[in-house]
Amino acid sequence: MAKHAPKFLEIVNDARARIKETNVDAVKAMMDRGEKFILIDVREESEYAKDHLPGAIHLGKGVIERDIEASVPDTGAPLILYCGGGFRSALAADNLQKMGYTNVLSMDGGVRDWRAKQYPLTPG
Repeated sequence: MAKHAPKFLEIVNDARARIKETNVDAVKAMMDRGEKFILIDVREESEYAKDHLPGAIHLGKGVIERDIEASVPDTGAPLILYCGGGFRSALAADNLQKMGYTNVLSMDGGVRDWRAKQYPLTPG
């Protein structure tokens, strides 16, 4: 796993103090139960194009704040954000909360843990 720069980890930990997190097992269980939520992949487009969680929409971290209101106008909608490991999704979740989204979770462990548990992925 990549070693992240100290200042990046500082802002991630700062965001984590304000957000709610979940994990891959909880998200998989929610999917299996047919719970309704919007799954958002905040990775880069090339990462999403390789594979992503089933049913995920793509709103990359670089554009999510700009595009979320058009994609998800309901600020109370249940959102689960994920990235490669849970760092970028934590930062994005913090910003969405600042924008008034009230039901946002960041999936700690990201697609890396999802893949390690051999949960299903959608190619392309």
